[in-house]
Amino acid sequence: MREPTYGSRMVARSARHTRPPVDLWLMTTTRRTILSLAGAAPLALAIGNPAGADPGYAKVPDGLKPGGELDKFVAELAVKDEFSGSLLLTHRGRRVLSRSYGMANKALGIPNGPDTIFALASVTKVLTALSVVQLVERGKLSLGAKLGPLLDGFAPEVGEAVTVHHLLTHTSGLGDFHMVPGFWETARTWSSAQQVMDGITQIIRGMPVTFPAGASHAYSNAGFHLLGAIVAKVSGLSYYDYVRRNVFRPAGMSSSDFYTKPQWLTDPRIAHPYTRPESGKQVDDIDSRYFIGTPAGEAFCTCADLDRFTQALLGGKLIDAPFLQLYASGKVPMPPPPGTPPLPGPPPVTLQCYGPIGTVASGQWTFGHGGGSPGISTNLEIFPDSRWTSVVLGNYDPPAALPIARMARQLITGQS
Repeated sequence: MREPTYGSRMVARSARHTRPPVDLWLMTTTRRTILSLAGAAPLALAIGNPAGADPGYAKVPDGLKPGGELDKFVAELAVKDEFSGSLLLTHRGRRVLSRSYGMANKALGIPNGPDTIFALASVTKVLTALSVVQLVERGKLSLGAKLGPLLDGFAPEVGEAVTVHHLLTHTSGLGDFHMVPGFWETARTWSSAQQVMDGITQIIRGMPVTFPAGASHAYSNAGFHLLGAIVAKVSGLSYYDYVRRNVFRPAGMSSSDFYTKPQWLTDPRIAHPYTRPESGKQVDDIDSRYFIGTPAGEAFCTCADLDRFTQALLGGKLIDAPFLQLYASGKVPMPPPPGTPPLPGPPPVTLQCYGPIGTVASGQWTFGHGGGSPGISTNLEIFPDSRWTSVVLGNYDPPAALPIARMARQLITGQS
């Protein structure tokens, strides 16, 4: 949400992928600035279905309703071919705004719709972190447990120093396995989920740490992959089966899964990722993906399924209230995004939680995560006090989802 960081896939592997992927933290740009990006008058809008007879709908800001500022802004981005994907806003579990634009599969002429399944990139990290907190709640894992006794083969300076807490808060000193020389050549040889999990874990074993555990904060795809390996070790299930049984199923996320590359290629429900290389033409990037996603990125969901996740999370179906507070409360202060222009008033308060990123916006605590890689731009933000959920899932390059998620937050919280 608030600050560009590395997403679930790095793109240095290819000269045609020169823009770094991002985790779409919400920047501190004003709503007026965002609206100025829209330019021309809004298009005729798709038919909406707001919150129906819900009496709370009267309290919904006009800018979030069908035909409001956000609706018009997304339509303008779509007509300029700057956004392809789906948006869902809900308030207390009731739909306020649902929109889809662009194509899920350009070759077959399949449009994006409310039931389109999108790759999440690093939004997957909220699922991985929740799985860890579930195991802590069940007494099967300790937040202070050291990496070495859980997963063998690590050097003492890693295995005896790094804890589950460090991995959850990106304070382990481990970096990004995607950047290890030769990673992508090796990844293309994997043809099973077990090969992906074991292969990446082995690569991380050979990675140096960039700082002692707990000494700093640096976004770590390696750390979150290891959390998934720990989930598998402690639960006795594969990481993928654990999430299916303990997150997707109890939350009612019937379309969500860790789809394999062959499924991605053939299932018409799943949006293909379209990236724009230097030539300027959108191209399908699916061939560059490896066999299956990891605990650091690339679960697949619909917007509705991520809203179901939110309602199940806040409703106590996935973890009890004390552990929800543990999961979604701030642990490590985070600096403002580099290069962010100063705005009037106090600087934003942003903290790393156990997986999600939390912030204080106009007196409201929010938490969630963003994700980005070539052809994928996603964002989930949860407002636990006012019970809003904002989901933006796109199949264009980042930061396509960012301005939409940013405006949604500003309208929900009343930021100017």
